[in-house]
Amino acid sequence: MIRYERKGEPLASRGVFLMRLVGNGVVSLIIIGVSVVGGMAGYHYTEHMSWLDAFANAAMIASGMGPLAPLETVAGKWFAGMYALYSGLVLVGASGLVLAPILHRVMHSLHVADDDDDKPEPRKLH
Repeated sequence: MIRYERKGEPLASRGVFLMRLVGNGVVSLIIIGVSVVGGMAGYHYTEHMSWLDAFANAAMIASGMGPLAPLETVAGKWFAGMYALYSGLVLVGASGLVLAPILHRVMHSLHVADDDDDKPEPRKLH
């Protein structure tokens, strides 16, 4: 798990931020790639599609566009429905993973202590 800086710690350097962004992007691509390969296998074995057609259908479902070919088998229809639900969650999760370093940096920059925070507040005269 990536450790982000806490509220009292200084903002991470630009290099650390970019490495977090790249790392999360790579993990997201791996998750999406594995999901598309699983979708290809499902379409290939349940609908007897060629690997190219299975890739096209899996990629379209994973991107939220919808299937290309009509489904012929009961098993294929069950698979396509479950794969569509799964793909929607993967898309949301992968987006969150990519956006996490950006949102953390923005939120953390709002909490970093300013120079004015070190000065005591002036006394009020009653």
